[in-house]
Amino acid sequence: MVFLGRTFDQQLHLHSGKDSFTKAKKLRRDETEPEYLLWLELRNRGCNGLKFRRQHPVLSFIADFYCHEKKLIVEIDGEVHKNPEVLERDESRTYELEKQGITVIRFTNKQIRNNITQVLDSIIKIADSI
Repeated sequence: MVFLGRTFDQQLHLHSGKDSFTKAKKLRRDETEPEYLLWLELRNRGCNGLKFRRQHPVLSFIADFYCHEKKLIVEIDGEVHKNPEVLERDESRTYELEKQGITVIRFTNKQIRNNITQVLDSIIKIADSI
């Protein structure tokens, strides 16, 4: 099926390479506790009816959670994301994704563990504004 000159797969993954799919599969198997906790809330359209995919290839990146209908990526950042090099890489990644019309929002492991209701409310609010 073709939409706007792209197949559905091209729209969904934005030409991700085969290696991205292999890596995504491994990341799904090796998820962190905060990823697991958030996935329990997002899966099966559990967050305001939005369909999220976890560890989803987009371009050359793998999004923690991706909602294609809203073009929304939710990332969960651990302590390593405070490192200046990692922070710079995250900003570059966000820039590339936003050039494709994708909104990226970030939460910390601590936010997921301590106040998941507030995280879900934020996701809903942002999704509604898109």
